Amino acid sequence: MEPLTSTHLIATGLVFAVSAVFAMLGLGGGMLYVPLFKWLELPLKTVAIPLGLLLNGVTSASALVRYAREGLVDFRGGLPAALSAMALAPLGAHLTQFVPKDMLIGLFAALTLLAGLRSLQTASQNETPVPMSPRRRMAIGLALGSFEGFVGALLGVGGGFIVAPVLMAMGYGAKQAAATTAFIVTFASISGFLAHAAEGRIEPLLAVLTMLAAIMGSQLGAWFMARRAKPGWVKRLYAVLLLGVAGKLLWDIFKT
Repeated sequence: MEPLTSTHLIATGLVFAVSAVFAMLGLGGGMLYVPLFKWLELPLKTVAIPLGLLLNGVTSASALVRYAREGLVDFRGGLPAALSAMALAPLGAHLTQFVPKDMLIGLFAALTLLAGLRSLQTASQNETPVPMSPRRRMAIGLALGSFEGFVGALLGVGGGFIVAPVLMAMGYGAKQAAATTAFIVTFASISGFLAHAAEGRIEPLLAVLTMLAAIMGSQLGAWFMARRAKPGWVKRLYAVLLLGVAGKLLWDIFKT
């Protein structure tokens, strides 16, 4: 096992903070984990992306436990998306090695920018949940899960930023959408990570330290969301974080 370094300690502290914030929306934090690991000069394809997926899964699963206790998770409604995401994630993970690094970063930045703008747009909207029919919800769930699983594993982001806005558009309130997103993202992230791990892409010590940090941070974030948070300002915080990350990634691309 590799020796403990300052990079490990910095990464662990950052993961704790990120997991606490992103667990509030049922997200795994991959939108920030991957850029943070890249800025810490860890290899993108062999460390940042697979580790981002692992932490996505751990953060989402940890938050899911808390949300389930609060009765916020729609397990039945989210199951089609969870299963299709789990099925398509290995394909996205496998294709990562064939996509140029700059293209991966560019795709990552574009999706992050779109997610941030969408979150900012909906932050001030009042929640008026209007449930869809079960058949339509299943069809959308299967398509959503397939896309989320593939793209999430390809970029190491877990795909929760895709799921949460769609669930809200399907009639879920912000808290139930966050909780059900955590359920779906857990399946997609773990499936994608296992596909990366099967090809030997993992750093054990860093994985253990950041997993522990993600569990503690996500428990804090999920508790705060369920008991204290206002959906509107959580969405605004989420939007600001994503727009900042997208701006930094795009700046790095154009600068080089």
